[in-house]
Amino acid sequence: MPAKSLLKALTEAGIGSRRRMTEAIKQGKIKVNGKTAESFTQPVDIASDRIVFDGKIVELKPDETVCLMLNKPAGIVSTASDEKGRRTVLDILPERYKNLRLYPVGRLDKDTTGLLLVTNGGDLTYRLTHPKFEHEKEYLVQIKGRLRQEEIRKLELGIRLEDGPTHPAKIKEVSTTPYNYSITIHEGRKRQVHRMFERLGHPVMALKRERIGNLILGSLKEGKVRRLNTEEIAALFKEQDI
Repeated sequence: MPAKSLLKALTEAGIGSRRRMTEAIKQGKIKVNGKTAESFTQPVDIASDRIVFDGKIVELKPDETVCLMLNKPAGIVSTASDEKGRRTVLDILPERYKNLRLYPVGRLDKDTTGLLLVTNGGDLTYRLTHPKFEHEKEYLVQIKGRLRQEEIRKLELGIRLEDGPTHPAKIKEVSTTPYNYSITIHEGRKRQVHRMFERLGHPVMALKRERIGNLILGSLKEGKVRRLNTEEIAALFKEQDI
């Protein structure tokens, strides 16, 4: 990725006017890779350089939005880094994507598999994770036995958890081995699907996310990625527009 002048990179990041950023550089408030910035024209690589303004990391605006659909395997954590040294979703990306400042959109539990998006787009991340946009998320679930009709009704109406009642969910039986149910929600609480079924006495044995909005995992193999095209990214912005 071609380098930009420090001043241009800062102004495009939207953290202040050109004049304000000029003064910040003059006053030594900007650091590039741990060193005080040398000049306005100092070249920076927004894909790899780390810029700090008044002690805070500057989220540099990339030249283009990259969004990858990943079929996350079990045992991989959905973070950019892990203090316990576990493998993250960034560790399993193809080499050509590893220097693009990508990060996962939301999270899947370590042992949950399926569709996870990885992007460098802050606006897209906000759009996909803020509750007000209500993007549907569909999961395949494996439990022992079958749900009783009254249990399905409880899930469909909303079930009370320790952090409050859930919104109504859509439930249907499936025959996709080893999964026996599909559940569609538009919330993203921690371990929400697990807790919903556990509340009814049906611990989840396996969980896989199949869909986010109109994006379907399809035939993408576990551990593989597919880059979304501009039309797919635009559709994510348009869904549930308010």
